[in-house]
Amino acid sequence: MAIVNSTDVTLSEVTYRVHSTGEASPTALLFLHGSGPGATGTSNWKAVIEELGERYYCIAPDMLGFGDSEHPENPPSGMKAFNLLQAQTLWELLDKLGVDKVHLVGNSMGGMISIRMALSQPERVETMLLMGSGGAPDLPITPGLQHLRTFYADPTPDSLRALLESFVYDMDTLTGVVDRVVTERMPYIERADVKRSHAAMFDPKAGPPAFTDEELTSLPHTTLCVHGRDDIIVPVESSTYLAKTMPNATLHIIPNSGHWTQIEAHDTFVFLLESLIAGKF
Repeated sequence: MAIVNSTDVTLSEVTYRVHSTGEASPTALLFLHGSGPGATGTSNWKAVIEELGERYYCIAPDMLGFGDSEHPENPPSGMKAFNLLQAQTLWELLDKLGVDKVHLVGNSMGGMISIRMALSQPERVETMLLMGSGGAPDLPITPGLQHLRTFYADPTPDSLRALLESFVYDMDTLTGVVDRVVTERMPYIERADVKRSHAAMFDPKAGPPAFTDEELTSLPHTTLCVHGRDDIIVPVESSTYLAKTMPNATLHIIPNSGHWTQIEAHDTFVFLLESLIAGKF
């Protein structure tokens, strides 16, 4: 397994905490995590980048507004505005790291940021894997997603554990993983800057972050939309819509898996990603 290196990278206006594996290269795999309370690059991607770092340059930053990356004092209001800022600054981060081309790998919110990045600099994107991604229009707010959005009404370890249990399909095999993630995330959740970023991102006055058909059909990249069949956070219909609308997208639904397919179906996820990179889709 490759060793995860973590460092701060300061850009013109913001600082990113960057977790990486593998040898630096002009082409990288960029892993973008979701919006769960206390989420970081390593809490979503550690096992995946440890494995793939033996073969690829893998970058898994804490998103702007998460973990130990910058938390703007006057953050954008709403998911769409926050994602646009994240996409812009991620390109600046890649420039600083000497990365010209990327394979984008996005989980949930990270999938939406991937699409924003591809819309702004399509020539630098090789492929995209969108896992459990939002972004489809008229998606229902599931009970699990509502719990995530309003988490700070009861920001306790028990509430976080209950939320994370809804991310997975089979808790019998993942109790230890969920307990570890709760322990890792609570110190972040208790920070005032993390709470401020969460409140801004889920501002109820902001509009939905959905993409238009025109935006999605403009993206020529080979894309794999992966979704857990039993996801009760983001319904599988979201990935179905994205795959039907993007011109070169394939849909893969994983059974007996929820919102964390990279954890519940690790081997399948890694196989799919490497197959995508190798041009087998």
